[in-house]
Amino acid sequence: MGVVENSKLTVVGAGSVGTSLAYSALIRGSASEVALYDIAREKVEAEVLDLAHGTQFTGSSVTGGADLAVVEGSHVIVVTAGAKQQPGQSRLELAGTNVQILENLLPALLARAPDAVIVLVTNPVDVLTVAAQRITGLPPHRIFGSGTVLDTSRLRWLLARRAGVTTSSVHADIVGEHGDTEFPLWSNARIGPVPILEWRGAEPFSAAELDDIAREVRDSAYTVIRGKGATNYAIGLAGARIVEAVLQDERAVLPVSTVLSGIRGLDGVALSLPSVVGGDGAVPVAETPFSTEEELLLRASADAIAASVATLGI
Repeated sequence: MGVVENSKLTVVGAGSVGTSLAYSALIRGSASEVALYDIAREKVEAEVLDLAHGTQFTGSSVTGGADLAVVEGSHVIVVTAGAKQQPGQSRLELAGTNVQILENLLPALLARAPDAVIVLVTNPVDVLTVAAQRITGLPPHRIFGSGTVLDTSRLRWLLARRAGVTTSSVHADIVGEHGDTEFPLWSNARIGPVPILEWRGAEPFSAAELDDIAREVRDSAYTVIRGKGATNYAIGLAGARIVEAVLQDERAVLPVSTVLSGIRGLDGVALSLPSVVGGDGAVPVAETPFSTEEELLLRASADAIAASVATLGI
């Protein structure tokens, strides 16, 4: 793809996810300028220098540093910054720490780039998306989470490998929480035009096999983390893909996480549904069909997120 002209992406956080996202955006040409911001001056300046040394081979420029001025002029800001989970610290305690970080960070970012679309990647992304929307007061379409875009990519890769087709021919989505209560919309899943359970190929799928695949998607991050300590490349690519949909006003349908207001009877929680992502941000596709069982799974996912939000007092 060609570089998106006259566009600026700022990535907040120069850790493994933020730098992978910045690198992905550079080599994909997601934006004409990629900026990297972090409060750790030596680290961020070194990362920017390393990226800049390769820009002969990209169509984009890279800037960055520890001064918030690098954010100015951003069309999209992706937030990857957050505290790391400490030994013995619960996921909910981590969420509370990251909410505090957002309370200081988001107003400062918007002061520098008041018209930017903001995409959150920091986990737990759904809880933090609720917090971010309330902190900023932005309309939900302008501040949303990366949601289950990566989980959906994992699902499509597994299905494609099993069916012996290219990943782009698999049409299936993970929805709900980016976490343990996420689930696939099997009722809509297709390979080409063929419903997943009707696909014959060398060997048909069974319902039990699809359950195993869904479990593998949920657990795959743990597998990567056990082996290398963190997931970063795939989420970097997923984040760059979301950025492109915004900057090119693609109106691409991606399963991002937005704060819902009345859609499927849900209010005040953020979770992932297929959403139209374009220049103004992300809007859920309210008419996405769900089976009765999937409706129940979505409600359970929403309840899990709502419980975390309530516990944190967001």
